[in-house]
Amino acid sequence: MITGPVKSQVDRLWDQFWSGGISNPLSVIEQITYLLFARRLDELETLKESQANLLGTPVENPLFAKRQQKLRWSRFKDLEAGEMFLLFRDEVFPFLRTLNGTGGAAFREFMKDAVFIIPTPALLERAVTLISAIPMEDRDTKGDLYEYLLSKIAQAGVNGQFRTPRHIIRLMVDLVAPTPADSICDPASGTCGFLVAAGEYLRKHHPKLFHNKKQAEHFQHGMFHGSDFDASMLRIGAMNMMLHGVESPDIRRIDALSQDDGGDLRDRYTLILANPPFKGSLDHAAVAKDLLQMTKTKKTELLFLALFLAQLKPGGRCACIVPDGVLFGSSTAHQQVRQTLVDGHKLDGVISMPSGVFKPYAGVSTAILLFTKTNSGGTDHVWFYDMEADGYSLDDKRDPTPDRNDLPDLLERWRSRSPEVDTDRQSKAFFVPVAEIRSNKYDLSINRYKEIAYEEKQYPPPSWFLDKLESLEAEITADLKTLRGMLG
Repeated sequence: MITGPVKSQVDRLWDQFWSGGISNPLSVIEQITYLLFARRLDELETLKESQANLLGTPVENPLFAKRQQKLRWSRFKDLEAGEMFLLFRDEVFPFLRTLNGTGGAAFREFMKDAVFIIPTPALLERAVTLISAIPMEDRDTKGDLYEYLLSKIAQAGVNGQFRTPRHIIRLMVDLVAPTPADSICDPASGTCGFLVAAGEYLRKHHPKLFHNKKQAEHFQHGMFHGSDFDASMLRIGAMNMMLHGVESPDIRRIDALSQDDGGDLRDRYTLILANPPFKGSLDHAAVAKDLLQMTKTKKTELLFLALFLAQLKPGGRCACIVPDGVLFGSSTAHQQVRQTLVDGHKLDGVISMPSGVFKPYAGVSTAILLFTKTNSGGTDHVWFYDMEADGYSLDDKRDPTPDRNDLPDLLERWRSRSPEVDTDRQSKAFFVPVAEIRSNKYDLSINRYKEIAYEEKQYPPPSWFLDKLESLEAEITADLKTLRGMLG
């Protein structure tokens, strides 16, 4: 975990970017990302040199040629500000854009159209000094540093839609419990928060996977898959993965809903974690035909549900966030998607979340859907949970509220859920039989099934109120007589 002083340094650096004319938070993070990449390359080269010296052999596949040694972080970081600026702008950055060596294959892929926009030598020097002071050999530290930077996106408001609250991401990962054998995908990956959290879950709960050569190789090169159509987000997401110890995730610049881009990514993954866009422009003619066969609609939230089912292998599972309208929408497309989940596959759970979870930049009510692709049905009962608090205030401030947090209870109940036991519909968690869901046109809103416990109150009989009124009237009459007496 990064310390308070480091956070303060990052905050000051952020202010410097702002005052220097770079006010877009994504642009700030991009520029810092390029510097992190430059330092990462120098560290990799130093490691190669150490191994070569130990073995008494030449450096294998060096990243920097002899004439390029001045482009290394360790060489230019202590230069005078003006000299550093010219070198980085004119030689280091072009080198980063055209790099063909190792050092984060996914990140290199998206450097081709990167642009260096740090405006002044002084700002570059401050940024380099800050990054040089971070102990980057510690994966947790550099990962936490980047997560702190990404938190600035949400604070910026306008671009907050790119960032799902990290405690909600961790909740969803805990619910599906990834395994070392999983192939994990987020088709709307953004900053790769879901993929990072899945990787951290595996490091914590399955540390022995790194002792198994095949599993370790799968973790680095075959487990994590993501896609987005925004190059800036892809660069940030790829760096996020790299700083969290995944060097070669499969991250693609595609429109996942498109026939041309994503039409071949079918039956590929065992686990999907996602918070897809709920709105946005959509070229209906370009949408993959198999998705439109499942649900003929222009609504991206429905098309993404169809996409998840198409991309999962049979037996694969999904945890995704959807707007509440998906749960009860009355259109043919809405009902068709819900019917497909319930009758065609296995709908495991519906978690209703309070509307403030995505504040301050969105107040929409959302839910988490948990389902398993079976192609043969299997839904007998659906588990519902009514989340009323997520550990933070539900206003724009989102201050921590540790005394109001349903997440631990939610996880505990999910892990011990039983259709025979969880039958109390006045409780936070309960099961609903599939026949009842079918009879309600596949409505999945929790309010359709939850029972409200009304507390019976006893009120006095009407004569008590009449007596009370007469008593008050007598007091008023007596007070009026007293006043008249005082007036003489």
